[in-house]
Amino acid sequence: MGKRHQAIGIKQVIRYEWMQKAAQLLLAGLDAKSIRQELHEFLADRKGSGSNEERSKYTRSFVVNNLMNIWISPAPELVAFRDSALVLLRTHPSMGLAVHWGMISAVYPFWFNVAWQTGRLLTLQDQVTQAQIVHRLKEQYGDRATVSRYARYVIRSFVAWGILKEAASKGCYEKSAPMNVIDQDLVILMFEAALHTTPEGQGELSLLLKHPAFFPFQLSVTTGAFIAQRSDRIDVVRYGLDDEMLKMCTAPRHG
Repeated sequence: MGKRHQAIGIKQVIRYEWMQKAAQLLLAGLDAKSIRQELHEFLADRKGSGSNEERSKYTRSFVVNNLMNIWISPAPELVAFRDSALVLLRTHPSMGLAVHWGMISAVYPFWFNVAWQTGRLLTLQDQVTQAQIVHRLKEQYGDRATVSRYARYVIRSFVAWGILKEAASKGCYEKSAPMNVIDQDLVILMFEAALHTTPEGQGELSLLLKHPAFFPFQLSVTTGAFIAQRSDRIDVVRYGLDDEMLKMCTAPRHG
């Protein structure tokens, strides 16, 4: 766990197909230098709005750096998590949205926290505004101008990914129909992503199952026993009568 928990990091819209491109280049076996070059060429005439227009190397570099940090060269504590995500992306390509969501959330907790505040608001009302989301984020990150600016990029990314849609009223957003995540290994990956977004690296299983940041998804119910059996990176600690806490292992278990 490091400084990424307080960093914002996302300074441009990140489209889903760009995430797919980065992961596919990695799956194809290209080295980091080649992937960076390929991404620069790929994004040379692709803008966050989805239009095909030439963009400057300066703004392109922000996105390329984000994509490299997410899939190609994540922080050391996220490498094993990234490797598991790659396996799921290869075996369950139709669930790519959930896999990419987990990766970008773990690497850039700001993304997860924007989703958290968006999801919290959507449990209370049918529509949300950027101003409402930013107001809640500033309670967490402080009243920085960068919070408002970069939250806008994340919200526009949500729209580009198809998980938020623009409402009839200008500046308002509605939730799209959630994606069902049935595969248990993918559910566990999503939980692990959430654990990586906090410095403590822990969370209650019952709360994670209905975490507001997972508003784009309907996660299949799983048990602590199954998680302990399937993951060598998550410890399951029982407390109280029926409560279970998930915690990142300090050292991965084997066997």
